[in-house]
Amino acid sequence: MQPTIHSKLPNVGTTIFTVMSVLANEHKSINLGQGFPDYPMNEELIALVNQAMKSGHNQYVHMNGLPLLRERLAEKINGLYNASVHPDNDITVTPGGTYAIYTALTAILQPGDEVIVIEPAYDSYIPNIEINGGIPVLVPMIYPEDGGPYRIDWEKVKDSITPKTRLIMLNTPHNPTGSVMEYSDIEQLRGIVKDTGIFILSDEVYEHLIFDGKKHESILRYPDLMERSFVCFSFGKVYHCTGWKMGYCVAPPALMKEFRKVHQFNCFTCNSPMQVALADFLTQKDHYIQLGSFLQQKRDHFSSLMKQTKFRALSSCGSYFQLYSYAEISDETEKEFAIRLTKEYGVTTIPTSAFYKNGEDNRVLRFCFSKQESTLEAAAERLIKL
Repeated sequence: MQPTIHSKLPNVGTTIFTVMSVLANEHKSINLGQGFPDYPMNEELIALVNQAMKSGHNQYVHMNGLPLLRERLAEKINGLYNASVHPDNDITVTPGGTYAIYTALTAILQPGDEVIVIEPAYDSYIPNIEINGGIPVLVPMIYPEDGGPYRIDWEKVKDSITPKTRLIMLNTPHNPTGSVMEYSDIEQLRGIVKDTGIFILSDEVYEHLIFDGKKHESILRYPDLMERSFVCFSFGKVYHCTGWKMGYCVAPPALMKEFRKVHQFNCFTCNSPMQVALADFLTQKDHYIQLGSFLQQKRDHFSSLMKQTKFRALSSCGSYFQLYSYAEISDETEKEFAIRLTKEYGVTTIPTSAFYKNGEDNRVLRFCFSKQESTLEAAAERLIKL
């Protein structure tokens, strides 16, 4: 008798991101699908990693992260959000933001717990919930018929709360829509969770990629929300080094204690020389403070190029991404159209339906504009021919 695998994720196959990247390589397409830069990261940060390696920082550091790095992060958080975060008790360095999200969910979910997921949603959320025995409760964002930003439907969130609701997942700036939470969203959230046992998981990996003078409404700003929250971040999104897979989680001591119970038996500790380098580089605040204006220029440049095409832009106020409607071009499904764009026009995108569990299709594609100007210009030149 052969052993049988009873899959914990029976409905999960190869992600659309892998499918589209394979197609992009096969057809030598310009890949605006996956969310990573095609321009070099900071040379000084690379040199600092090299220096850390040569100086002998190549063995395990503390399980919770290099103490100096956690101290620098606490200083940064205090300066940005006026939040008092203890470097020893409230911060854990992780191998990427996605790992931090998974670990937080694993730390608190019990079988049958319900988790509010606002869609479209980053593709790891639902599998992370399901593999921990949780039940995702899906709440669609309000689609912007007028081209404005997607918005959270807080009435539907409120109506979805049951005695089994364990956690609400948030993401701001939002992947894939580029929307950002406003203070009015914070007020609505406060009203929903007040006097409940509901936790919050806030995915804020794009915290500095925010445009048009908007303010990042981090959960860290609000002590009444923070006391029930895990907040997850990414160094890769800040310093153009997504392949480093370095991030961190911030949570109050009682929650972080449970987080670390999972963390210690999973990865235990993270890349040492990179932590040493990041601790040094974090003192140069301009590198993250100016990031929003740097990416806004790319968004604006791509937007001006896309005005020459038949695509219609939907508002993006943050992240690496902007959604574009192709409703005036084709009646094809998003996946069909994205595949045809790759094969026939040499530009690769991601269908937004991939961010909905039920595959909701609004004839909208996600474009990543975190690319060199020449890359964006070459892509637009091809799309004009549609």
